[in-house]
Amino acid sequence: MAETWIRLLGPPRIESAGTAPRQPRGRKAWAVLAYLALQPGGTGRARTAALLFPDAEDPLGALRWNLSELRRTIGAESVGGDPLRLVLPAGWNCDVMAALAPSKDADPRTFDGELLEGLAFADCPVFESWLEDQRHRLENAVLTLLYEASLAALAAGRADDAVDLATRALHLDPFNADCHAVLIKALVSLGEYRRAREQADKCRELYRRELGLGVPAEVRRALSDAAPPAEPGLPASSAAVRSYLDAAEASLSAGSVDRGLEQLRLAAELAQRTGDHHLLAESLVTLSGALIHQAGGRGAEVADLLHRALKSEGLDPESLREAHNPGRPASRVAAAAYRELGYLSVQRGIPDRAAGWLEQAARAADGFDDERSRILAIQGMAASDTAHYGEALAALAESSRLATAAGGRRLLAFSQALTGRVHLLRGDLEPAAECLDRAQELIAAEHWTAFEPFVAGLRGETFLAAGRLEDAAPLIDRSWVMADVAGDHCYLTLAAGAKARLSMALNDQAAAESWLKRGLDTTPWYLWYRARLLDTATEVAIDAGSPAAGDYADRLGTMASRGALRELVVRAHSHRAVLGDTAAAETIPWLAKDIDNPALNEYLARRGQL
Repeated sequence: MAETWIRLLGPPRIESAGTAPRQPRGRKAWAVLAYLALQPGGTGRARTAALLFPDAEDPLGALRWNLSELRRTIGAESVGGDPLRLVLPAGWNCDVMAALAPSKDADPRTFDGELLEGLAFADCPVFESWLEDQRHRLENAVLTLLYEASLAALAAGRADDAVDLATRALHLDPFNADCHAVLIKALVSLGEYRRAREQADKCRELYRRELGLGVPAEVRRALSDAAPPAEPGLPASSAAVRSYLDAAEASLSAGSVDRGLEQLRLAAELAQRTGDHHLLAESLVTLSGALIHQAGGRGAEVADLLHRALKSEGLDPESLREAHNPGRPASRVAAAAYRELGYLSVQRGIPDRAAGWLEQAARAADGFDDERSRILAIQGMAASDTAHYGEALAALAESSRLATAAGGRRLLAFSQALTGRVHLLRGDLEPAAECLDRAQELIAAEHWTAFEPFVAGLRGETFLAAGRLEDAAPLIDRSWVMADVAGDHCYLTLAAGAKARLSMALNDQAAAESWLKRGLDTTPWYLWYRARLLDTATEVAIDAGSPAAGDYADRLGTMASRGALRELVVRAHSHRAVLGDTAAAETIPWLAKDIDNPALNEYLARRGQL
């Protein structure tokens, strides 16, 4: 039987090869279909009716008519119940569902266009706001799938496909340095050196003309092989590779990051020459982990290493979601590769894709409790970023338990710090302080100075929220200094926001604006940090009556929507409402209802928005 596709990206339509399937009648039927397709957990009938038929004399009756229309089109059992759920018949697919949870055979090139393109819903302002948020989210999801598919094709030796996929990704985001880098890598792999240089020149000119910036580091690296050549005659043996891996571990532990990375690159080159695929995968994962956690690498270079590691380990990085094979043994190397890809996705604000990678990591980590602890901590981070706070606390509690059992003090510090962040965001200051104090003790015992800016900054913010400014100031200052010394833009962004909030508490508007400018000049990989700083910048601009407030609020709304950062989406609407946007004001209660955060509710109530 031919597959039938519900296409909600681009002009909405239903397609089936060789036939002309029935189409839903009316834009509201398409709206109901899109809304249900993006609510996998279901949604209440009354809520859906109020969203889409706010002015109807009988909103539930209008909803029933449109549900009947969808049943006539898709199938008698396709929609129903309360909560309402969309259940597709056998042989049916939906592009937005596939884009957020891709199957093994999904081709991201088929996901093209804007959600419900060409349809407008001015009579449903809350739905219109929801639709705008989802359009940003899906555009980001499709961009990510194209980018990851290009990396997978490159790792599989299909550079021509990598060129096509990366080019398509750049049509969605011409400023994406990682997509430029993958395209250049693919052209180099094909021997198209002139085209690779021309692509780098195009990127350089675009960044100079539009952003006033130089060529991104990722693009520079893509033009040259960063791996140092092995010395002539150096034996390509397992013993030599293991020796370099051990030497790199010692160098990194001693703080000699550049030397450690050089040793890891040599290990990877020698492992390639041994023909030992598992050893190569281990070397590549170790190198990528050091680049991510020691050198702040988040771009195409590390993602390429991880895809190559999975390919070497016998896994298929071209499959956007690897089918679970119950007979496949657990693999610490595969688990680490999947986990790092999940970590990158969390920081880049792609939680749907992160969930897929972390699910695969959990399968591969069966029996490795320390690895399971790491995976759960990142799942907790993702849940916290997207304001699923109950899920975050549950994952982080289990991560902490496993870390304690495994004796992993750094793992425990990481999980405790993230738990403290959740409590802080929810206004639960006492448990936040307990978790962050515990994390600080563990960091001191481990001499883990690289993580100190995060914990010190959050502990300072806990004091700030309690009104203890004298206790907050030294910790927030330390967070900035330690982040500045390390040159970590993510922690600099976090610390700058804390400094701005402290300055506002001290009634020093000029200092707050100065710190915000410094923070906004950074280039963090972690989307949540950047969005939270924009939230603070908007508040400060509103207090000052600055015309920049509207621009900040719009940037925050777009960024938070792209990353499904639900609480920050609500806060963006809150700022727009303060600035006179009546549609945003109507949207706030509807969006906030799904978020379990008393601190958010109190904030909105103070503004008269709940």
